[in-house]
Amino acid sequence: MSAMPVANFQIEQWLPAGIRLEDVIAASAGLAVVVTVFALWQALRGNSSLERRLAQIADKKEAMRQTAIASRRQRERLTPATVMRDLVMRFDLLRSHHATESRMMMARAGLRSRDAMIRYLFARLVLPIVFCAAALIDSYTFKFIPVPPNFSLAAAAAAGVFGYFAPGIYIKNLTTKRTKRIQLALPDGLDLMVICAEAGLSLDATLIRVARELEGTWPELAEELGITAAELTFLPDRRQAFENLSARTDMSSIKGVVNTLTQTAKFGTPLAQSLRVLAAEFRDTRMFKAEEKAARLPALMTVPMILFILPTLFIVLLGPAGINIVDTFARR
Repeated sequence: MSAMPVANFQIEQWLPAGIRLEDVIAASAGLAVVVTVFALWQALRGNSSLERRLAQIADKKEAMRQTAIASRRQRERLTPATVMRDLVMRFDLLRSHHATESRMMMARAGLRSRDAMIRYLFARLVLPIVFCAAALIDSYTFKFIPVPPNFSLAAAAAAGVFGYFAPGIYIKNLTTKRTKRIQLALPDGLDLMVICAEAGLSLDATLIRVARELEGTWPELAEELGITAAELTFLPDRRQAFENLSARTDMSSIKGVVNTLTQTAKFGTPLAQSLRVLAAEFRDTRMFKAEEKAARLPALMTVPMILFILPTLFIVLLGPAGINIVDTFARR
């Protein structure tokens, strides 16, 4: 077979059937574009996996920053909470010595959120002004409170003082109620702890289980035990968790429980027996307080009887006789 002359060479003769020269040129151009893009990507990307990972982290961080900025812009609407927060931050009240004391006082009342702290500080700042202004306006316009004109300024000052101490009085009232409920719930909680300890549970598991069981009936004690269980897990010193429980409640009975738990952890004494003795003592104390109130009842009832019951009794017994005497002298 003789070779084909070069001058008569045509590439269409070597192509498969159905494929034209234009198709080959288009495919070659597309392949060249793909190769060029791949070469540029290889040249521009990081030289190592570490650089690629850092680039991905930077992109993710930028996306999170944009999301945070967008959500912050949405939250910047004027609401009472934002107004209170801005005012408290402007006066820097959260870093004051009073704020440190108030934080523990509010923790004893069961208020642990940051918003509650801001509202309390805002009330301590604003209520004196509001009460004082209300007293002045009432003295000169409405006169709902019968205050002499000469004592208007004194009444306004007294109202301002009351407005300053009113949030503290409210928090102390909440603390007193919460302390009483914890005191009532403590014997039941200790009985459950005894059962869990005798079942072989550790102290952490015992506190978690007791908190779960008391959540529906005694939520205050359940909350404190749950916080203590969490602190026992995360704090390096377990004794610090017990001291925090004693500081949050500020109760002598809780301090007794804390001392018992500390001694049990330190000396290895039986936990169940110690808790059983404490539960019995707390029940006896509660019974003694009830008997004491019952013994004080006659003395407390003496004054109401003298003021309200005896005058009525004298009127009922001596009233008819007095009326008869008056009629007799009237006839004469």
